[in-house]
Amino acid sequence: WQEVLEVNLTATFAMCQLAGKRMLEQRRGKIVNIASMGSYIGSVNVPAYVASKGGVVQLTKALSNEWSGRGVCVNAIAPGYMHTDLTIFLMRDETRNREILSRIPMGRWGEPEDLIGTLLFLASAASDYVTGAVIPVDGGFLGR
Repeated sequence: WQEVLEVNLTATFAMCQLAGKRMLEQRRGKIVNIASMGSYIGSVNVPAYVASKGGVVQLTKALSNEWSGRGVCVNAIAPGYMHTDLTIFLMRDETRNREILSRIPMGRWGEPEDLIGTLLFLASAASDYVTGAVIPVDGGFLGR
């Protein structure tokens, strides 16, 4: 529990504080946190993970409320089921993989590269009036 919260939530808070300090001095900046679709759903067997990622969502919104009027936009991306070393065990479990894929309208696991467009948007001037947002990148999983 403690290790997962330290990595996912406490470290995110610490990095936001470090980057935010400089950005607030400059009166401009973009912070993009990494939440998870687990921020929205309870999932199974990972209570510390979903609790920490839910905390990232609320941290993102709180910092946006505090900092956006001072030129710093704070947003987050919420990846869905992504093909990574940490999820390969789920992909190899035929039953679980089938269950997951049946809920994803796009019919596939996400690849890390699928996050790039959303990240570039949130880090660019194209999102200058976007703050406090959490954008799912999940192949439509949350829409079901």
